[in-house]
Amino acid sequence: MLSFTHAVRRFVRDEDGASLAEYALLLGVITVALIAVIQGFRNSISNIFQRTTNTLNSAS
Repeated sequence: MLSFTHAVRRFVRDEDGASLAEYALLLGVITVALIAVIQGFRNSISNIFQRTTNTLNSAS
């Protein structure tokens, strides 16, 4: 992961030939990765909120 982070930092700092298309591509890759992570944890997050709701409903 450190290597990936280093590569991204180097890519962002390197101004030679950097264009809007490259930054848009990087943003697209990050967006797809975030969507994949959110999809993977969707059920876990939903369960946490459901348990919290049940606990609050039973307390009242």
